[in-house]
Amino acid sequence: MKIPLSAPDVNEEDIRAVTDVLRTSRLSLGPKLEQFEHAIAAYVGASDAVAVNSGTSALHLCLRALGVGEGDEVIVPSFAFIAVANAVRHERANPVFVDIESDMLNLDTSRIESAITRRTKAIIVVHTFGCPANLEAILAIAGRHALRIIEDASEAIGAEYKGRRVGVFGDAGIFSFYPNKQITTGEGGIVVTQNPEISRFVRKIRNQGRDDPESWFQHSELGYNYRISDINCALGIEQLKRIEPILMRREAIALQYSHILGRRSEFKLPLLKVPFGRISWFVYVIRLGMQFTQLDRDWIVREMHLRGIGVGRYFAPIHLQPIYRHWATLGTLRVTEEIAPRTIALPFFNHIQSDQIEEVCSTLTELSDFASNMEKKNVNRQKLRTQSPGG
Repeated sequence: MKIPLSAPDVNEEDIRAVTDVLRTSRLSLGPKLEQFEHAIAAYVGASDAVAVNSGTSALHLCLRALGVGEGDEVIVPSFAFIAVANAVRHERANPVFVDIESDMLNLDTSRIESAITRRTKAIIVVHTFGCPANLEAILAIAGRHALRIIEDASEAIGAEYKGRRVGVFGDAGIFSFYPNKQITTGEGGIVVTQNPEISRFVRKIRNQGRDDPESWFQHSELGYNYRISDINCALGIEQLKRIEPILMRREAIALQYSHILGRRSEFKLPLLKVPFGRISWFVYVIRLGMQFTQLDRDWIVREMHLRGIGVGRYFAPIHLQPIYRHWATLGTLRVTEEIAPRTIALPFFNHIQSDQIEEVCSTLTELSDFASNMEKKNVNRQKLRTQSPGG
């Protein structure tokens, strides 16, 4: 049985919407772009939205719009996709890694203030795996220290914090629509904000710093080509129309995984509910117990791939990546370093079938049993060596 890690959910209405755009003369900066932006803004409760070619570009433009620059510091989690730190470095600012809490895997709010210095300019709040972060506590910290807040909701469209959808609590928020996300535009991202100055600046910078799209050769800022096509936006419009059944389906898949794997004590499963909001299920990530090593995890991942089951290792800590190793001392992010080597993301997509979920769970269980037994044998061998007369 071949089971991918993820797969986009594209139906005939999506395809028809894309082909309809292809029959027009407006493939970029056309009516579908504006329609998509309005639809996302209305859905999340923002006053404005600016669509771009990726979530990474959206994050970069938010930092530019908030005036983050050379020598500034931005607090970020290390347990996240590397774009969180890369966008900071693109502005010659410095990421300051803060540890996560062990249940929801978001920034540990008790550790943020100790990381703030006179150079700190902003906090990037990542809603990890679609689980809303503790925004009230983070906003209070930001208020005390006059810091800007960017919500990285790339993995969290539809997630809620105390009855409001995430992305609109800080100065700006971003979403990503890569094919593995809850809804997709193929490639794409968006900035949402309540601040008209931010949206005006981002709209200008995404299009080569042009003051007005009609004035094609009038540039007032150093900008980028971060535009997204109307083809992508047409797909996004259709996908957004069915986001609620998509989110419900993904929650049902998470429940089925937890029902099967919850019988096994060697797995720590993701929370199904959080006290202050709604999870938007991006992925389903389990953690192997403390008796397993990273070598065990990597062996299980390889074996599952050999059996045709796509799994992932979410996330490799950013501060341990070769280009960031001088940004944090080993051991200072204890929770991140303990959790990351034991994570396995299981196949998770809208059309996964019950028999596929059962196959994933039975294979994972079989391999973890084998790895655990081998570990016990190795421990026993080590004990025999230390207890033998020859030492």
